[in-house]
Amino acid sequence: MNEKKLTRNIILNTLIGVLEPLNYVHALYEGGAAAFNRIDKWSDIDLYLIVDDEKVDEAFLAIENALRSLSPIKQKFKTPQLPWPGVSQAFYKLENTSDYLLIDLAVIKLSAPEKFLEPQIHGNAVFYINKSARISHPRLDKEAFLNKLEGRLEMLQARFALFNNFVQKEINRGNYLEAIEWYHGFTLATLVEALRLKYNPVHHDFRLRYIHHELPPETIKKLEGLYFIKDQKDLQEKYRNASRWFREIMSNISLKVRERLIGSS
Repeated sequence: MNEKKLTRNIILNTLIGVLEPLNYVHALYEGGAAAFNRIDKWSDIDLYLIVDDEKVDEAFLAIENALRSLSPIKQKFKTPQLPWPGVSQAFYKLENTSDYLLIDLAVIKLSAPEKFLEPQIHGNAVFYINKSARISHPRLDKEAFLNKLEGRLEMLQARFALFNNFVQKEINRGNYLEAIEWYHGFTLATLVEALRLKYNPVHHDFRLRYIHHELPPETIKKLEGLYFIKDQKDLQEKYRNASRWFREIMSNISLKVRERLIGSS
């Protein structure tokens, strides 16, 4: 007889029961799909655990023991160095769950400056434990963020002017694999960031994540058409179209970014 698969609620309730009594635990909350009210049968569990600075390793051990009480851990992946100080991350796949129900765990030191709680950027985090008034939803500093975005816009334009012709260079050489890599990794990636700056600037650096929820359907359809390439001739045409679209967006994007960000809640 097959053992019944663990559900996200069973996993969450077990973790809450283990972590809540621990005096070094300050907060446990879920982001990702839960924070944007988009949970479906393919969603993983994006957890953030705030602990005393010296208790990070102990917190991971407590989590892992709790998970093992439910199911053997099939795989653990510890993320290498992250860009945020005081944040450590690991992914867990349990034997007795759906392959999609990964636990994406970030253990964050209480002193860490970044806790991924700005609602405008990270959605409305679902709190399961919160013992500290220090853990709350901060308001986004819109003017500081705008200054950052304006610097980003300048950088995108400068990089595009300098490097976008690398696609054409490799097409000219007949190096189509290299041309495709540059096209997807640079031309389209830069176009995507420009589109996100236009329609939802707080997620400008989310790459393709959540993009189907945040860009107009006709824009998504046009973008999908640029990503799928039939042959060498198609690559040349779509490279030109993508480059032209990027320049059109950048010609008046600064005002639109300011309007959308200042107008957001």
